Amino acid sequence: MARAIWSGTISFGLLNVPVRMYSAVSRKAIRFNELRASDGSRIRHKRVAESDDEEVPYEEIVKGYEISPDRYVILGREELEELNPAKTRAIEIQDFVDIDQIDPIYFESPYYLGPAEGAEKAYGLLVSAMQGSGKAAVARFVLRNKEHLAAIRPLNGALTLTTMRFADEVVQPAELEDVLPSSKPRVSKREREMAERLIETLAADFEPGKYRDEYREQLLSLIEQKAAGKEIVTREAEEPRPTQAPDLMAALEESLAAVQGERTGAGGKSRARRKGSGSARSGTRRSTGPGSASATEPRKSRSRSR
Repeated sequence: MARAIWSGTISFGLLNVPVRMYSAVSRKAIRFNELRASDGSRIRHKRVAESDDEEVPYEEIVKGYEISPDRYVILGREELEELNPAKTRAIEIQDFVDIDQIDPIYFESPYYLGPAEGAEKAYGLLVSAMQGSGKAAVARFVLRNKEHLAAIRPLNGALTLTTMRFADEVVQPAELEDVLPSSKPRVSKREREMAERLIETLAADFEPGKYRDEYREQLLSLIEQKAAGKEIVTREAEEPRPTQAPDLMAALEESLAAVQGERTGAGGKSRARRKGSGSARSGTRRSTGPGSASATEPRKSRSRSR
């Protein structure tokens, strides 16, 4: 049974709906421990003062904000606790908006909201009303001593809540004027039409299940093979070369032909040609045993066992 990580009340107007919050994701990240290479001894990190290299107990640590090199404004735990947002249990709806108006760059972490005991009818009413309106709610609430902005919307008969970044946390393109193009590049009508045809050819309905974390799968396979004592052969792949401006049309035409070939049954040859277009020679390295260096470089290599 799912375990609630937070409970509170959705409030808007005079309607209050008690809810419980559940995580909407299950993290699959592979975690490593740090070990000493010579004997596999576990590495432990300690809090040490720079001035004398002595370990500092947690209760003696305070927070400091650096205002200039080596000058800090020090804040104690009591001072910080006074500034913490009020620990209310309310999800206060501010506005109802079209979800398409919220750019995905604002979204952070997703959760599910379920009804608290006895609140099933009010919860169902809110879900039904939001589905009928086609709107999402923008709300504020406090989680783990931090105030969050959030978007609430219905999904398959339930409510989801996604925490959001505040506007001043999002970097605007104007702040990257030194790295982004200063003027719109000149693109010919034929180039644009060819690019649009390529996009249309690759267009499909979004099916989340068909996208897999291939790096994680390769890393797990590498770990299993090394744990079994198998010899690992790795191949170093070159980064794809950027397409230069004079080659844009040729690259577009070749890409379009390759995709159309795949869609009509000639996928094997087309896919091989596409993948080979940006690579050159590759070298091989061998590693044996659990302590070899190649285990630290799975991202740029594919492994197979012998």
